[in-house]
Amino acid sequence: MIDRLAALIVDESKWLAVSMGFALLAVSVLLYRHHHSDLPARRWILAAMNLFFGITIGTMALGHLLAVTTKLALGTLDGSVLVFYLIGAALAVPSWWLIYHTQRVPPSDDDDGRATLVLNAWLAVTLLALGVHNLPLAAPALLNIGYQLHSGRVVGWAIAGLAVVVAVGLFIGSVIFMASGRSFEQFRVQPAGRSS
Repeated sequence: MIDRLAALIVDESKWLAVSMGFALLAVSVLLYRHHHSDLPARRWILAAMNLFFGITIGTMALGHLLAVTTKLALGTLDGSVLVFYLIGAALAVPSWWLIYHTQRVPPSDDDDGRATLVLNAWLAVTLLALGVHNLPLAAPALLNIGYQLHSGRVVGWAIAGLAVVVAVGLFIGSVIFMASGRSFEQFRVQPAGRSS
């Protein structure tokens, strides 16, 4: 039983889909709670976008920290323990702060607005610093920043629509990754006609 739990924790192929599932559930609750409120659509859309991203990355960061701890306990961790924990913390801290600010949402435009901009930027920069392959994971942060700074209704709806498309694309990719049963290092898109 413990071996199966440890294998599940260190299986990175499942964390993105699970994280996005939690995020979708949280956003659904947020939207249900505010569906009859008098709040402007811009504020609750921004709250939903930030909550979705914060929970997705925050849950993945928690999964990363659990996996590092599990591998350390099993003696199978390759690499610097400090670096792995710092990576997890660099993603977990701003993610959970973003969730906290979103729970106080919809924020007024003048108090928590700067904090959510900084937290989204922090997460985007951290993800991209870990490698350009993280651009799909960083894209929601960039869209959140764009949505918060937009000034036109059409632009806002376009950004929100693009955020949904990116989230659906990430989810489909995460399900394909999960179904492959491969590790991140093993997962590669094979050219047509080739099998692994």
